[in-house]
Amino acid sequence: MREITIAPLSAIPAGEGRNFEIAGRKLAIFHTRAGAVFATGAECPHRKGPLADGLVGGSVVICPLHNWKFDLASGKPLLGDCPIETYPARLNEKQQIVVSLP
Repeated sequence: MREITIAPLSAIPAGEGRNFEIAGRKLAIFHTRAGAVFATGAECPHRKGPLADGLVGGSVVICPLHNWKFDLASGKPLLGDCPIETYPARLNEKQQIVVSLP
């Protein structure tokens, strides 16, 4: 795994997600209201909905197209039958989002 600095935490408002393309991968990065960060694949496996545009509550995202729900930490579906890819994400000492990619 290699760690890549994505953006400052301030680039994503709390309770929202944003899309980034990093090392040829399309990622959705989420900043929860509790201050946690999560990184997932950018698209819902169901109909390719843009997950970064979904509703974020706690550590759950709801796809904006068909309301499938996913746990942001594990990628497991809470409503639906396909998981999403997840990647380790953290904040560094400068409050920048760092994601680990294979």
